[in-house]
Amino acid sequence: MADPLDKATSKAPATLGEGCLSRYDPDDLSPEDGTEFPGAEELWEALNSESEIVPAGDGVLAKKL
Repeated sequence: MADPLDKATSKAPATLGEGCLSRYDPDDLSPEDGTEFPGAEELWEALNSESEIVPAGDGVLAKKL
């Protein structure tokens, strides 16, 4: 019986390390694998401009209501 995962159209890039140290191999990544989001800062500002962001404890940020 053939492996059903062979029919998948996408594959994860190669990884380095094991367990919690596992990460994608930078040499195996291409621009198609990237997470470039040039509008991220503007989107963040637009979504968070209505209310103040304050620390909620343990490094967590929360909106001040």
